[in-house]
Amino acid sequence: MQEGIMELMWKNAHLYGGNLSYIEQLYETYLMDPNAIPQEWREEFDRLPKVGDNLTRDVPHSTVQEHFLHLSKNQRRAAPAAAGSVSSEHEKKQIRVLRMINAYRVRGHQAADIDPLNLAQREPVPDLDPRFHELSAADYDTTFQLGSLFFGKEEATLKEILDDLKKTYCTTVGAEYMHIVDTQEKRWIQARLEPVRSHPVVDTEKKMMVLERLTAAEGLEKYLGSRFAGAKRFGLEGGESMIVSLNTLIQRAGKQGAREVVIGMAHRGRLNTLVNIFGKNPAELFGEFEGKKTLETSGDVKYHQGFSSNVMTAGGEVHMAMAFNPSHLEISAPVVEGSVRARQDRRDDPVGTTVVPVNIHGDQAFAGQGVVMETFQMSQTRAYKTGGTIHLVVNNQVGFTTNKQEDSRSTEYCTDIAKMVQAPIFHVNGDDPEAVRFVTQLAVDYRTEFKKDVVIDLVCYRRRGHNEADEPSGTQPLMYKQIKAQKSTRELYSQQLIAEGVITAEQSKQMEQNYRKDLEDGKHVTHSLVMEPKQELFVDWNPYLGHEWSFDCDTTVDNKLLQELGTKICEVPEGFQMQRQVQKIYDDRKRMAVGAMELNWGMAESLAYASILAEGFPVRITGQDVGRGTFSHRHAVLHDQKDATVYEPLKNIASDQPALTMHDSFLSEEAVLAFEYGYATTMPNALVIWEAQFGDFANGAQVVIDQFIASGEHKWARLCGLTLLLPHGFEGQGPEHSSARLERFLQLSAEHNIQVCVPTTPAQIFHLMRRQVVRPLRKPLVVMSPKSLLRHKQAVSTLDELSEGSFQPVIAETDQLDPKKVKRLVLCSGKVYYDLYNRRAELEKDDVAIVRIEQLYPFPEHQMFDAIKQYTNLESAVWCQEEPMNQGAWYCSQHHMRHALARHNDKIHMEGVGRPHAAAPAVGYISVHLEQQEKLVNEAINGQQA
Repeated sequence: MQEGIMELMWKNAHLYGGNLSYIEQLYETYLMDPNAIPQEWREEFDRLPKVGDNLTRDVPHSTVQEHFLHLSKNQRRAAPAAAGSVSSEHEKKQIRVLRMINAYRVRGHQAADIDPLNLAQREPVPDLDPRFHELSAADYDTTFQLGSLFFGKEEATLKEILDDLKKTYCTTVGAEYMHIVDTQEKRWIQARLEPVRSHPVVDTEKKMMVLERLTAAEGLEKYLGSRFAGAKRFGLEGGESMIVSLNTLIQRAGKQGAREVVIGMAHRGRLNTLVNIFGKNPAELFGEFEGKKTLETSGDVKYHQGFSSNVMTAGGEVHMAMAFNPSHLEISAPVVEGSVRARQDRRDDPVGTTVVPVNIHGDQAFAGQGVVMETFQMSQTRAYKTGGTIHLVVNNQVGFTTNKQEDSRSTEYCTDIAKMVQAPIFHVNGDDPEAVRFVTQLAVDYRTEFKKDVVIDLVCYRRRGHNEADEPSGTQPLMYKQIKAQKSTRELYSQQLIAEGVITAEQSKQMEQNYRKDLEDGKHVTHSLVMEPKQELFVDWNPYLGHEWSFDCDTTVDNKLLQELGTKICEVPEGFQMQRQVQKIYDDRKRMAVGAMELNWGMAESLAYASILAEGFPVRITGQDVGRGTFSHRHAVLHDQKDATVYEPLKNIASDQPALTMHDSFLSEEAVLAFEYGYATTMPNALVIWEAQFGDFANGAQVVIDQFIASGEHKWARLCGLTLLLPHGFEGQGPEHSSARLERFLQLSAEHNIQVCVPTTPAQIFHLMRRQVVRPLRKPLVVMSPKSLLRHKQAVSTLDELSEGSFQPVIAETDQLDPKKVKRLVLCSGKVYYDLYNRRAELEKDDVAIVRIEQLYPFPEHQMFDAIKQYTNLESAVWCQEEPMNQGAWYCSQHHMRHALARHNDKIHMEGVGRPHAAAPAVGYISVHLEQQEKLVNEAINGQQA
């Protein structure tokens, strides 16, 4: 939301009036030496917006004034010496100096002191040696121009230049940014690093804040280690500066206008973050260590739990959310991005100013997990961008028992993957908490300025093993010999402050005792915690809580409204030229809209979205080809054949309609599905859909399906209404284009956790989509959507079936058979129904009833019983599926079907018919496919032939 003019003027009033000359004088000093002015003013000037594409730093007025004064005094002097008289040798050396300056900017990080253990074996960097640039000690006292360096002066001796370059690029901060193509971004970073030599002066108040946060980080670990000795906690010992970084990040983001910060992280340091950053009551944490049960469902271990709270910053109240996560490292990162995008959409913030995503990574996982690349790749795309993510890598320099670089990665740093999106990377020594604070400020400011991803590589160590019960010296003897001798970050920093006279040893000890007492008393230890947060920062989940499973839901729509919506979504701007086949589709839809033609799948689905939007629910659909549809059935995004402009009819139903978001995704399943899960768990009032290109490819996102979609509610009490459209059907397209692995979803089904449906008519998909959002129950919906049925002449519905019907979990026999004649019952799901129906018609059999199970979980036993109870003379019953018999619905659903059948007639034993057991889902030869299909259809209708 934009600030009011008066509020903006009030906030900037101190910059005008009588203060103006004083501020100009301060700014002059800032341009010459930023460390010479108070920190608050330095930060104020750092945040000044850049003007247009200006890449240069402001020039001090004093320099300009001196230049004009010099000109006025020398008007009658002789003309300056000719260019030829200038020393050509000095000019050559000047060029070499500029080349050396560039070398430090490019490669200085390779010589930086970023390893607190000092064990890293670094190759010498020849580019950083003056001799490499044909400069020697004899040139140290020679004065050279500084070129583009932001050192506050125009020239200096070579020795001064070298000393300042080393301090800027080769101490405890190693800035890696010259891979960025955009010159403005590089110059912006240089303008922040070089004036303060990467080490700004920190005032006493801020030093005490850093020490207090280190005291909290170390104090919690010591307390837990003594009270719960040997218990797994995945402590932060060795990486305590992370708490300093997070505290700085949240406070600075809040000051710059953020209203929410969403954090995703793995287990390392999670408990410390929850207590010391989020303000979780220590007593609650202690209860979890003691095994206290907090949920009636399965629950999860304490270091996977999420949390939320509000803290106060200089810019106002900020809501913080910690995402729940499984042990699958890095998979929570795209979930966080989805949650952030939903929050930004809710705040009508397309830029990403108000909600900031923060993903905390481990070094080994950041280098090793493919979903990291996918998450970076989505960072600037239309469907998934969030205005830049701040990545904080807690670099322990070891993963479980692996620390050798030749085993861990092929890249120089664990963070090199971030270069693919030209993200700046700030390597920092975790034992220099002031440097950690500085690069965190820099990262937040970069994200605010450029709305792009940025990485902090917090190089630290892991004082214990992988967990507290693990002994690491067996596999890392030298590393842990050094760690045992290593003073903690807090001890080193407190000694520094004692030496500086900022604090006494007694005061330092008292800080530790005070924190421990607060823990023992069960007090909150986050000082900025808001105890009575603003309610408008929260989503009201009450309408979606406490609902029991039910098949009943009114999804009817007034027939007249449906016709109006149908007509509206077929309208295009005047002069818009559709492609020829698309024009035919829309011409047919116009007839369908008024009831002159039965509706096909594409029209019914489009009407479902239109009616949902008309009722005030937002709709979001992403996937690799959702605009057109993989099988060219949807065409919700139209492309003008003259100029390639785009028009989306569903976005133009009414001027005040909710948002429709429909974007083709990049070619990813894992990160994209995780993103949509995060979005759906944060936006309960929206219909959120992910559509696979083929259902077979969903197994590329199996981690998301297993760890979040199927089990998230029961582990973490997280409701989710995400819908998966997974094209499924055996049509001779081979092993990778036939099966969405229905059996896997059914195997995951328990405790009413998900819904698994296989609709076979346009009316069914219409009501199923509407049910998912109109009904307040929020459960993931997995749809085995069709391929060939999209254009099947028999797979049509009338407008009345859309306006008056509802989703039927079981569709009874549709022909007018005499129930007393029926001797054989065939149950099925999906497109095989039409093959069975047509074969029965060919054979003119009137003693076989075909019943469709349209919802396989939760299984509709009562509805199935109602559909078959009229057949009193049944002699046999069979389940027919296209999938191999070790796949599909048979194994997971047969007990449900047999139970319903036994209620009707317990003498009949139901058998299964399908393709032979197979390792692959389908065959690759069309002739074999047709032979198998013919056999299973005949066997289902006629019974097994002797």
